Amino acid sequence: MVIIESAPNGGEDEDTSTQINVVESNSSSIKSTEETNNDGFETASEGDGAREEEEEEPVLAPSPSNEELQQKALSEANDAKTEGNKLFGSAQYEDALLRYELALQIAADMPASIEIRSICHANRAACFSNSGRYEETIKECNKALELNPAYMKALIRRGEAHEKLEHFEEAVIDMKKIVELDPSNNQARRSIVRLEPLAAEKREKMKEQMIGKQKEMGNSVLGRFGMSIDNFKAVKDPTTGSYSLSFQK
Repeated sequence: MVIIESAPNGGEDEDTSTQINVVESNSSSIKSTEETNNDGFETASEGDGAREEEEEEPVLAPSPSNEELQQKALSEANDAKTEGNKLFGSAQYEDALLRYELALQIAADMPASIEIRSICHANRAACFSNSGRYEETIKECNKALELNPAYMKALIRRGEAHEKLEHFEEAVIDMKKIVELDPSNNQARRSIVRLEPLAAEKREKMKEQMIGKQKEMGNSVLGRFGMSIDNFKAVKDPTTGSYSLSFQK
C-alpha cells in the first residue's frame, strides 16, 4: 500500500510551483512548465491538489483455531489408518505398517488422539504378528496398552506373541488380565489352563540351569583345593527348619 504523506508548510508541490512562478517572471523567453513537459509526466502545476489513490489493504481470512487444526489432523490421521486397514486386508503388511506410522506421526502428542494412536499401535502389532515378528508385536502392544490399559485386542495379541516366544509366564499374566476385564472370555480361561503347566515346567528347567551354572562355578573354585560341590550336603534341622552344610569326603 502506498502511503502519501503531506509535506509540511505547504508541501513540496507548493515550493515547486513558487519556484516556477519566479522563473517565469524573470524571463519571458522561458517556456511554461506545461510546454516543456511533453513526456507525459505530471508537472508541479498539474499535480496541485492531486493525490494518488491509496491501495485498499486485502482482507485476510481469520487463522484457524487450535481446535480446528487438531480436528483436521485427526481427520488426516484417520484417513491414513483407513488406508492401512485396506492394505492389511490385502496382506500388504509392510505398506500397511507405513500408513499406520504416518497416522501416528500426524496425530502425535494430541490428547484427543489417544484412541486412534492406540488402535494404530495395535494394528501394527497385528502386521508384525502375521509376519512372524513376535518381538516387534510385543513392543507395539506395549505402546497400545500404555495409551489404553484395558485394550482387549492388544492384550490378546501380546499374550499370543508371548506364547509363540515361549514366554509362558508372561502369556499367563496377559490371559488373567483378559479374564479380569471380561470374565465371560472362556478362550482366555482355557489358555490359562493350558499355559500354566508350561510355565511351571519352564521355571523348573530354568532353576536346574541356574543350579547347574552355580555348581560349575563352585567346582571351578573348590577344584583348586581338591574338592567339589558334591562334597557338601545340605542338612535340614528338624527343630528350626533351617539348613546347614556338612562336608563329606
